[in-house]
Amino acid sequence: MISRKFAKKLRIETLKMTHHGRSSHIGSILSIIDIVAVLYCRILKLRPGNLKNNDRNRFILSKGHAGAAVYAALAFLGFFSKKKLMSHCKNGSNLSGHISHINLPGVEFSTGSLGHGLSVGCGFAFASKLKKEKSKTFVLLSDGECNEGSTWEAAMFAGHHKLKNLVAIIDYNKLQSLTTTTKTLNLEPFKKKWESFGWDCKLIDGHNHKILEKNFSTKSKNKPKCFIASTIKGKGVSFMENKVLWHYRSPNILELKKALEEVKNAR
Repeated sequence: MISRKFAKKLRIETLKMTHHGRSSHIGSILSIIDIVAVLYCRILKLRPGNLKNNDRNRFILSKGHAGAAVYAALAFLGFFSKKKLMSHCKNGSNLSGHISHINLPGVEFSTGSLGHGLSVGCGFAFASKLKKEKSKTFVLLSDGECNEGSTWEAAMFAGHHKLKNLVAIIDYNKLQSLTTTTKTLNLEPFKKKWESFGWDCKLIDGHNHKILEKNFSTKSKNKPKCFIASTIKGKGVSFMENKVLWHYRSPNILELKKALEEVKNAR
């Protein structure tokens, strides 16, 4: 499947999911759609039949509040029925607002409290290194959770142990919760911080599929890799883009109709 077509499907589905479930974080979801599409189409090579293979690649969505993007990707790849997606955030559903692995094939780890995903990813990568497995671990973080001390403890651990089988991707949309990352707690000089912890770090366009695939496919040196992916919160829906309002809000029926028209007509 072509990743761009996959990304369009994911945008359409997650807009519907957040509308029907009256759930939030659609802005955060849309900002990672292109990254998720490239990972699941071109990089991870995860399928329902290889979940018990120790050499499989592993993916952790550390910014768990954007879990709808991963749920949709897994459903389209046959991990569970696409009909299940409309139960997102409904009572009794295991498609919770923050991503959960409970009775859900394809999800490696439940996340919600920010700052935990990279630590778990370090554990996966370190174990694979000791066992001499061929797998890679990819962790997708938000820029806001890089305010958490646990993120930097994990970064220090990975650099110290030279976990070249670990890839961190940061969704750098520069908005968090109620305002900008700069006003909340400035992350810059961001790239230099990762490099000082022993990582190979690069700034990339988080919406350019060719660039994403090329960089995610590169072989690691004797260091963990970090990609600071510059993104737009709410990407793909003009009235949601770069608006902190859409961190918590779900689209009403009129907004859903307008958003779906934009996404479907986009090239």
